[in-house]
Amino acid sequence: MSLIFLIGLISLAVWVVLVFARSLFWLGLERDDMAVVPANRPGDLPSGPAPGGMTGGHGGLEGGWPSVTAIIPARNEADGIAQVIASLGAQDYPGALNIVLVDDGSDDGTADLARHAAESSGSTAALTVLTGAELAPGWTGKLWAVRQGIAHAQEGDFPPDYLWLTDADIAYAPDTLTRLVTRAQTEKRVLVSLMAKLRCQSWAERAFIPAFIYFFQMLYPFGRVNDSGSTVAAAAGGCMLVDRQALARAGGIDSIRDALIDDCALGRRLKTQGSIWLGLSDRAVSLRAYDKVDDIRRMVIRSAYAQLNYSPALLAGTVLGMLLTYVAPVLLALFNREAAGIFGALAVGLMLASFAPIQVFYRLSPMRAVTLPLIGIVYTVWTVDSAVQHWMGRGGMWKGRAQAQHVHPVQVSQGQAVTGQQTGQNGTPTP
Repeated sequence: MSLIFLIGLISLAVWVVLVFARSLFWLGLERDDMAVVPANRPGDLPSGPAPGGMTGGHGGLEGGWPSVTAIIPARNEADGIAQVIASLGAQDYPGALNIVLVDDGSDDGTADLARHAAESSGSTAALTVLTGAELAPGWTGKLWAVRQGIAHAQEGDFPPDYLWLTDADIAYAPDTLTRLVTRAQTEKRVLVSLMAKLRCQSWAERAFIPAFIYFFQMLYPFGRVNDSGSTVAAAAGGCMLVDRQALARAGGIDSIRDALIDDCALGRRLKTQGSIWLGLSDRAVSLRAYDKVDDIRRMVIRSAYAQLNYSPALLAGTVLGMLLTYVAPVLLALFNREAAGIFGALAVGLMLASFAPIQVFYRLSPMRAVTLPLIGIVYTVWTVDSAVQHWMGRGGMWKGRAQAQHVHPVQVSQGQAVTGQQTGQNGTPTP
């Protein structure tokens, strides 16, 4: 058996497993408009008050619908925060909804824009804007802001039943929260998360954004995430409806305070408390623009090396695996006329077929699937770049903070890294 034959066989085997043994992740079957399946009880949410004003084991006071507080960590989000607040205020949710925005050191007027949007919307949802405290050692910036928002929400005698953790760049259709709560209550989920539809307008976005979602689905097949019998757990940080009591039992946000990839870390914590659900959505839309390829590169390198637990050995294995998966099949199909070439051609066929559905989801031509081998190479380079940035002390860079493992989140000005204190942070998976 020649080496070329073995490479072709391995490449084909990889794609057979990915396409047929990963819960058909590439079809994108798990979506927020799929049927809600009752868990151990018939019927939908009650339409009238529950006995004593309580709701299904929760402490809500609004008829049959639990109370919800949306928590928004925001740092320099002036471009889209008004639209985000307006979309939250426009929710048709029948129960009590409050909104807490934690302004994490913004210097672009984010807080004032949020207040103005809330006042202009005429919504009944109350907005509270908190000025974030100085970043505490051992915390990432986003989670420190989320912690403050949750602490505020829990003050008083009637804390919310659910916490809606949402990013400051995600806008929602009016029925989003109602659907989230309906699924959580009816299917008895402690976490319901939507993979927000990322912006896909510029050339760079059309080229690389569908692949970002595709790779995430490959790493965390949504069917397995949603299966209570599977250990696979994940979430999409842009939109997460969390059962407050389940979060408390799991150790609270404090239990993941140093997680660079906090959404998947939270998904794992909460799956120990009950079933979770993750799906694609057209109702949650990201407003953040990635007009240049470098914008997407920076998004990827922020957490790619954390996916590998900051391990050089895993990095080397990943590079080799990516070459076998995305490069070898194409080269064999083009230049080998023996069995290895057939294996390569079959692998390429599976590769392209699996990449087409996410193109359609983003309203692009399925023919764009032919770009996946090249995209795989680019993402491999970005993964190596992520490791290099970490080694240079700039890992996990976001809004002027380097937050990767062993580096206290530090302020960075004019491209110069500032040495920080060690915190022993641990990485968690991300696409």
